[in-house]
Amino acid sequence: MRQILSQMCAKFDPMAQSKKPVVASLFAGAGGLDLGFHQAGFEIPWANEYDKNIWATYERNAPRTFLDKRSITQVKPEDLPDIDGLIGGPPCQSWSEAGMSRGIQDHRGLLFFEYLRLLEAKRPKFFLAENVAGLLFSRHGEALSTILRQFCDLGYNVSYGLLNTNGFGVPQSRERVIIVGYQTSVGKFFVPPQAMPQQERPVLRSAIWNLRDTAMPALDGTYANIDLETPNHEYLVGTYSSIFMSRNRVRTWDEPSYTIQAGGRHAPLHPQAPRMVKLENEQDRREFVQGKEDLYRRLSVREAARVQTFPDEFIFEYKSVLNGYKMIGNAVPVEFARRLALQINKDMRKCAGSPTSSGAGIATFSELISNASQG
Repeated sequence: MRQILSQMCAKFDPMAQSKKPVVASLFAGAGGLDLGFHQAGFEIPWANEYDKNIWATYERNAPRTFLDKRSITQVKPEDLPDIDGLIGGPPCQSWSEAGMSRGIQDHRGLLFFEYLRLLEAKRPKFFLAENVAGLLFSRHGEALSTILRQFCDLGYNVSYGLLNTNGFGVPQSRERVIIVGYQTSVGKFFVPPQAMPQQERPVLRSAIWNLRDTAMPALDGTYANIDLETPNHEYLVGTYSSIFMSRNRVRTWDEPSYTIQAGGRHAPLHPQAPRMVKLENEQDRREFVQGKEDLYRRLSVREAARVQTFPDEFIFEYKSVLNGYKMIGNAVPVEFARRLALQINKDMRKCAGSPTSSGAGIATFSELISNASQG
């Protein structure tokens, strides 16, 4: 009987017959999401990225992946291989709190619909989309509902929610919206793996302690050094804006990092420095501790990469360190991606029985977790 069930499952789920499921990556960036999926057992034969400043980095670190360098608006469904899944993080500037939060009114926000276009044409068994927490802002409520409904109308059970990557092996406080859809034939919704207990979550000490004495300032403050003991272990030198100085930017060794942003000028400060001091009678202004000013520097590009859980053998190619910070800040943390991908892989390989004829639905992660605990 067990053998018969196994054979039935294999017929129902083509992924059960393949050693490695195949995904295509849209808006690939430097490849953090792709690397996480690769580490979880997926193949990524094709990816798309339009930013020419990223191409050398992606191709160096993913030589087996064909990188399509056109705008996604020019990509046709037949350009993609046969796939089991579609992954990607459409540009987030339109939805971010740091940006103008114009959402769907911005041409970059409309790129979400290019993702939908290719998803509709390929109809893989699953998809994953990642975006900033701002996507959940009330002013984007109608746009988000439209996007979720369109995913659902394509025949996917769609689950979504806000996750803090620190609970998934990343030494950083970084909240991101994750949207995952499973074809209704899978017979279930994606539920993220359980977050780590607070006391087990990684901190800066575990990520960058052994790099503390070898960082180098960028040449002329901005440009890449020719020879470094540790690749990319160089930091931006320059003034700090009034916005940057409006709050503390130092986390201690035993705390997770602040969010690694795409702008190098807003990189968190190294934990060797004491916390910044609030000025009396000035609500939104901090200063460095007097006599300790020499301890304040931005995290290096490599330290930022470590915080984003990129391995040291992953080399970032750039002339200006600003591009290095941008690639890393826009990336999905590798370990976060890996843990999500492992759960997806497990769900896809698990036989769910006969394909269901019920309609697709939409649910939040919290709703699904609550229902599971009550059941």
